Amino acid sequence: MEKGYADVVLTDVVDGLPQGKALDILQSAHVLKFSSQLTGTNDYAETADSDVVIITAGLARKPGMTRDELVLANMKVITEVTRNVIKYSPDAVIIMVTNPSDAMTQLALKVSQLSRNRVFGLSGVLDGARFGSFIAAELKVSVTDVSTCVMGQHGNDMLVIPRLSTVNGISLTELLPPDKIEELVERTIKGGAEIVELLKTGSAFYAPAASALQMAEAVIFDQKRVLNCATYLEGEYNINDTVIGVPVKLGRNGIEQIIELEMTEEEKAALTRAATTVQGLIKVMKL
Repeated sequence: MEKGYADVVLTDVVDGLPQGKALDILQSAHVLKFSSQLTGTNDYAETADSDVVIITAGLARKPGMTRDELVLANMKVITEVTRNVIKYSPDAVIIMVTNPSDAMTQLALKVSQLSRNRVFGLSGVLDGARFGSFIAAELKVSVTDVSTCVMGQHGNDMLVIPRLSTVNGISLTELLPPDKIEELVERTIKGGAEIVELLKTGSAFYAPAASALQMAEAVIFDQKRVLNCATYLEGEYNINDTVIGVPVKLGRNGIEQIIELEMTEEEKAALTRAATTVQGLIKVMKL
């Protein structure tokens, strides 16, 4: 809404919640000078003909809870939401935020019966943002000069690749010692859990929202951005029938290209482990 380039519909099952949020946001329009239309509703009919749908519905993690433990609880929610999305917006591109995002993306893909280019999830954009923030703080450089590469599962089996993460083109491996890099990598992997532990009764939303927005912008404006997203693979990286985070080119129709990087044997093994973890969740959901 603050960007002012799209009309937005907020939908939730809780009566009054989306309406109240929408009213609060709309009352900032005069100050922030945006004129987009905003609707809060409990009726999916008001979302009809959406170009982009961002799904955040579901239970948030509690302290000590892993993303994996969320899978069965959020499976029912995502199934219902996806069916309603497709009922009213059959031509939409779906961006999945709900955790565990890799598994929920694959669930939405199956339920929607859309082509894989139109259903993808929040993954490396958020994880890379966390890693980039930590790098900038450690080196005391501008975050605008930092580029990161984070692939694999959005969770404990994410693959952070320091050699492909750079500061103005200079590899991180040339700027920091291995022990410091490992420390930043570990903090990145536990980035969401760290926030959950601090908040006690909530989870991260500022950085996930900004990351989902970046993905949506790439679609809305046909930007051809290369971003790491949770993507259904059909043989790429020697992985089949599994959603994991890999670099893709995003444009108006969603994923326009899956980019396969040259990887070391260690990195290949780590990516395979990530796929195996997601496959375990898929089996739990019996997809």
